[in-house]
Amino acid sequence: MADVFASNAFMAQALAAKSGDTPNVSGVRTEEQAAKVAQEFESFFLGQMVEGMFTGLDSSGPFSGGAGEKAFSSLLHEEYAKVFAQNGGIGLSDQLKTEILRMQGIESQKEQK
Repeated sequence: MADVFASNAFMAQALAAKSGDTPNVSGVRTEEQAAKVAQEFESFFLGQMVEGMFTGLDSSGPFSGGAGEKAFSSLLHEEYAKVFAQNGGIGLSDQLKTEILRMQGIESQKEQK
């Protein structure tokens, strides 16, 4: 159980380091920024789900990846999650974007028309 928490903490740190800074809704000024932050969050959320899906798999078979698989599986799961989120995901980013825009008092382009 502690390994899962350590892995999640490491993943969060890696995401923050890679993006330069942690996604922050207080810095959102435009609808495009809100969409980006929402998609990043959905990607992170999906990464957690994908990681959980692969947790119980047997990796002791003759075609398992050994140490390399252990080292890079979290990166693969993160990439899966990014692709899922970029292609619509589970619809979480749309809801988050709407909520971020509402919280920041920014009108979406849908509302302006």
